[in-house]
Amino acid sequence: MITTAEKKQLVTEFGKEFGKGENDSGSSAVQVAILTSRIMNLKEHFAGHKKDYHSNRGLMKMIGHRRSLLKYIQRKDVEKYQNLIKKLGMRK
Repeated sequence: MITTAEKKQLVTEFGKEFGKGENDSGSSAVQVAILTSRIMNLKEHFAGHKKDYHSNRGLMKMIGHRRSLLKYIQRKDVEKYQNLIKKLGMRK
């Protein structure tokens, strides 16, 4: 679970660089950053709870949502997409 402080930090950090301002939580790049953080937290959860299939479904939905947001960013601005991937430490 991502805390409110972590979410606010992601919004400020990615909003300045990829969004319209430091309070821009709706831009797709900020949403991708938040989803990536939530996915990483769930990956840690699955290390100890391998048979948690209900949470696994939620993880798959988050990954699909992130994938569609990344496709949108790539369609609109390839350079912004590559910078976002590099900053989040994701592979292409």
